[in-house]
Amino acid sequence: MPELPEVETTRRGIEPHVCGQRVSGLIVRQRRLRWPIPARLGRHLQGHRVRAVRRRGKYLLLSIGQGTLIIHLGMSGSLRILRHDQPPGPHDHVDLLLNDSSRLRFTDPRRFGAWLWSAGPGEQHPLLATLGPEPLEAEFNAAYLHALSRGRRLAIKSFIMSSQVVVGVGNIYASEALFRAGIHPARAAGRISAPRYRRLVATIKEVLTEAISQGGTTLRDFVDGEGKPGYFRHELRVYKRSGMACQQCARTIRDVRIGQRSSYYCPGCQR
Repeated sequence: MPELPEVETTRRGIEPHVCGQRVSGLIVRQRRLRWPIPARLGRHLQGHRVRAVRRRGKYLLLSIGQGTLIIHLGMSGSLRILRHDQPPGPHDHVDLLLNDSSRLRFTDPRRFGAWLWSAGPGEQHPLLATLGPEPLEAEFNAAYLHALSRGRRLAIKSFIMSSQVVVGVGNIYASEALFRAGIHPARAAGRISAPRYRRLVATIKEVLTEAISQGGTTLRDFVDGEGKPGYFRHELRVYKRSGMACQQCARTIRDVRIGQRSSYYCPGCQR
């Protein structure tokens, strides 16, 4: 599933190609995504200029006219810029047509993605209004995370994956950040000290920044705006490495189910 680095990589990939362009049309081949594509979406977009391409958590926000096109990539979605019309494949559900004859094509084999419309700022949409801070911004810091965790018995991995706590820290990057911080993923959030939270916040920022710089992580479906895979998979130290030797201590990497998700950790390095 595309996580924050993959969505940010997509944003950076499409931004220079769509900003400043006017929308000349919208082709919807499959309206039934995670939520139905609004029937009047094309009318909201037609003839208006794309003013900005932003990201909030795992949502892409295209400021168009006076409103916002909200796109979520779901479990397997991707966006590509096409310079020439190409016959759509079976999973190419939406094309946003631009006035330079290019198009932004949305592909989503599992149809868990979304194309929604907000008449105002996208951040005010009900899906985004209650989201926590961005992990790479200053407001996400150790003091904030430590204070919010007090009295919480929830596993630390589930805690940092909650979008109400911090946005965009998905399964891959939570596992990798906890490994670098030396924290066991099942440890209760309320039992972690302030110094250890300082280390964890630093490793979350570190892992996400590195992943963005390498175009995200491709394990199965993700490609960027130019159809290229992400390369951070080569830097993974615990995720999907169960049964393999830890690169730091040579102990065997294990996995455990936390919050119905596989969580990978090193019993020697994490406590």
